Amino acid sequence: MGDLILLRHGETEWSRIGRHTGRTDIPLTAAGEAAAAALAPLLAKRQIVAVLTSPARRATRTAELALGGAAAGAERDPDLWEWDYGGYEGMTTDQIQASRPGWYLWRDGVIPGDTGHPGETVQSVGERADRVLARARPLLPGGDVVLVAHGHVLRVLAARWLGLDPAGGRLFRLDTGTLSALGAEHVEPVVVTWNVPPSVG
Repeated sequence: MGDLILLRHGETEWSRIGRHTGRTDIPLTAAGEAAAAALAPLLAKRQIVAVLTSPARRATRTAELALGGAAAGAERDPDLWEWDYGGYEGMTTDQIQASRPGWYLWRDGVIPGDTGHPGETVQSVGERADRVLARARPLLPGGDVVLVAHGHVLRVLAARWLGLDPAGGRLFRLDTGTLSALGAEHVEPVVVTWNVPPSVG
């Protein structure tokens, strides 16, 4: 059995300063591109049978840089888009808490935004993660499946892999430009590695 490899995209200007970036499609910074390229040695010896990416260019570019030729056949999967933050799109946690003291995404959710950012519950993100897992699991007997996406959706996906409620994603900090792996031990789902930066590999 292969592993489910999770790549969080490299740094963007918004991720660098903590702005919630759901459906806003912004590019990697130069540092983000360098971090994505530095993941390549961690992936070079893996038997990769499929690559699924978020349609966001920060994810597709990360796939190109980290996976090289293996990214050529990548499938863009809309279920891997980041959490839709609705009216909180582009805001930092401090800005949100200025009008909503104590706000915590995993507990309190988001407010509706405009038509391009209607907002989404953690349960809806969990349903999308379940669909991704349903597509990926049948491929794992052949080797590794790589998912290139965003911090919150990948955290929810990890929770669902482990059989936790989607809000269990709050337990898994995930930095930009990192590699994580989900697998199995005695057929039970486990975390193999988590939040690994290129320098650790």
